[in-house]
Amino acid sequence: MNQTDDQRLWVMQQTWSKLLFAHWPIPATVLRPLIPAALNIDTFEGRAWIGVVPFLMSGVRFRGLPPIPTTQQFCELNVRTYVYPTGGKAGVWFFSLDAASWLAVRGARTAFHLPYYDAAMHLQTEGQKVGYRSSRTHRGATPAEFDAQYQPTGSVYQSQPGSLDHWLTERYCLYAVGQQGRIYRGDIVHDPWPLQPARAEVFANSMTQAVGIALPDEAPLLHYAEKINVKAYYLKAV
Repeated sequence: MNQTDDQRLWVMQQTWSKLLFAHWPIPATVLRPLIPAALNIDTFEGRAWIGVVPFLMSGVRFRGLPPIPTTQQFCELNVRTYVYPTGGKAGVWFFSLDAASWLAVRGARTAFHLPYYDAAMHLQTEGQKVGYRSSRTHRGATPAEFDAQYQPTGSVYQSQPGSLDHWLTERYCLYAVGQQGRIYRGDIVHDPWPLQPARAEVFANSMTQAVGIALPDEAPLLHYAEKINVKAYYLKAV
């Protein structure tokens, strides 16, 4: 299990299931105006990447407390890239996080300074195939939609350090901006990702367009993960 660099107690646990990593290479110059100047854009062999990641969230609870009402199970979808502060730990930058839980959206916006949005979302399964639909409903927000079917196509494996698969997925912190532009880091811990190769048929995807990013005209790099248990820590100022 990956460990954080201090001895703080985790404060929240959750389970992520039926997850698809869909990644596209994109010039870092496209992302630079959208990322705080205090954070560097992380690249792999000179290329930045943007990801659209749908999954099912469940089992959300704070340490020592029962599960949170209305958050037993809901869909979530994020749009992300990868960043690091100079001399600091590489992590995830979220452009948006859509969720089908009113309480989760408000809680994450307040406690973690993350750009969460209300959305009408639905996940259904047929064997290994996952059907996933999301339509943003957040008042005043730019519309964004995602509609796809995806499934694993091979055996479970763990990515190797130094590989692109590892670089894209083995990320154990996020960065966010609070009041007065202050940068915060939030750490997580979990076992290495049980990745599988995947295929997907995408019927609609305007998730990156909502933040002003046009995806390249090429197929994404796809990975699937069936399930992983996660523990999260409170944010700390960078």
